Amino acid sequence: MTQAQQPGTQSEQAHGAPGGGSPSAAPEAPVAADRELGTIRRYAALGDSFTEGLMDPSPDGAPNRFLGWADRLALGLAASPVAGPELEYANLAVRGRLLERIIEEQVPAALELKPDLVSFVGGGNDCLRPGADIDGLAAQLERAIIALRAEGIQVLLGNGYDTQMFTPVLRALRPRVAIYNSHLWTIAHRHDCFMLDLWGLRRLYAKQMWAEDRIHLSSLGHATVAATALGVVEGSTPAGRGFRMPPAPARRVRQAVTEEAHWMRTHVGPWVSRRLHGTSSGDLLEPKYAGFVPVSRLPVPADPEAPGPS
Repeated sequence: MTQAQQPGTQSEQAHGAPGGGSPSAAPEAPVAADRELGTIRRYAALGDSFTEGLMDPSPDGAPNRFLGWADRLALGLAASPVAGPELEYANLAVRGRLLERIIEEQVPAALELKPDLVSFVGGGNDCLRPGADIDGLAAQLERAIIALRAEGIQVLLGNGYDTQMFTPVLRALRPRVAIYNSHLWTIAHRHDCFMLDLWGLRRLYAKQMWAEDRIHLSSLGHATVAATALGVVEGSTPAGRGFRMPPAPARRVRQAVTEEAHWMRTHVGPWVSRRLHGTSSGDLLEPKYAGFVPVSRLPVPADPEAPGPS
């Protein structure tokens, strides 16, 4: 595996100021010794709706509550030799969060919780906004990663989706997401982090992996990400080769126009309205697991795609 996927060494790099400018030396996170099997006792997940698990309904049927890839990863870790059944889990992610708010609210909370492993996937909502300062976002994120690594916490970063197969509105964001992803790979390499490569996970772009809103994953998509993340943490070699996308279902012109209009009206319209009113889908919501809970208390998905022992 590459260094970014499997922690082991620390590179020495200079870090730029937010938004560009002259580079200046930043404190390096200490190099943690290679983990031995069975030493991940506490796992905390940070992020936005992706990590909260939107569109993967909770098996317990609780309204407006979701399972998601991070919960599924926790279940997989509990059955893995790198952690074990005594694993404790916190999920601080809240839908709609921008990167700055994730860093301000969730990173200090994670530092207080003192987990062995943190997953951090954020910045996607920022990339959706016109005029987003991608270099500045990366600089903010790097400072947060330095703070986590300085406490000896292992970090699993996740990069952004390849929007090539999405609707034209999202496809236009592809260059912006690619630049952000390049920064994420650099951060992972500099600070000895695991990398969950969503951009390169080509099977994730099949239609059945996505929810109706085409922005969030379906239950199958979340399960696929969880299984991939578990493999990264366990140190297995990622499967798959090449960069060809799964074939998109053929649509007649009239069907495509009708479906795109419905998508814009049902899913894009409310998002634009929230932006105009300065609100977020996550306003007034609290994290689903603000403190550690035993993984044995999590609802278990019934589908066969839930990650288990590898």
